[in-house]
Amino acid sequence: MTKVGNLVQGALQGYLVDKKTYDSCINNRGQLKDPKVAALFDADGHGKADLAGCVPGWGCERIIEHQLDEYKLRDTVTHNQGEYNAIIADTIARLKTGNPVLLLHLGPLLGFWCAGPWQRCRLAVPYTSQPDGKKADTTINGKNTGFPVDNIRVVARNNFLAKNPAARKLFELVTIPVNDVSEENMLIKKGEKSMSDIDRHVDGWIEKHRSQYESWLKAVRSASK
Repeated sequence: MTKVGNLVQGALQGYLVDKKTYDSCINNRGQLKDPKVAALFDADGHGKADLAGCVPGWGCERIIEHQLDEYKLRDTVTHNQGEYNAIIADTIARLKTGNPVLLLHLGPLLGFWCAGPWQRCRLAVPYTSQPDGKKADTTINGKNTGFPVDNIRVVARNNFLAKNPAARKLFELVTIPVNDVSEENMLIKKGEKSMSDIDRHVDGWIEKHRSQYESWLKAVRSASK
């Protein structure tokens, strides 16, 4: 198997809070060591911040659990885990009642929950720390988010790539802006999820990126000769 190209660049993870709380100067995860700050995000009355967190077994789980120890947050933060969409749905319901919320954002495929103004409410972390001492660049736009900035890539069998140079060239060239992926997921969430809806979204995206799309096709046709 070989990784080919970068289909989506700049896929982000990180800790978010609601805008009202963020604007009140709660902007760094280290502040959650303060029991009074942590209590703002208490959803069940136990006195600790409730973090809407990661699905058990996912990579983000290891990072969150490591950072709870590293930043000494065990006494003030509870990492709530389970099916991500269900947890976030509960979190959004709490937000709509005017309560502060704290959550893990997984973008772009699960990032539609946190589109728009949420992007301005990403917490910084005190410093970079990854499980097992792994080195990683966790800074985006000048803010240390605590999570590596990822790319979503195509993985293909080597024998397939050898027999299909046109496909390999396509995989190498195609890139989709990360915000476009989040916007597509939002349309699906709003009910535009039939095959005809998806085809219409695709056609619209191609028209907006026509010159780039045509350049991909030209390169793919050349590779197939």
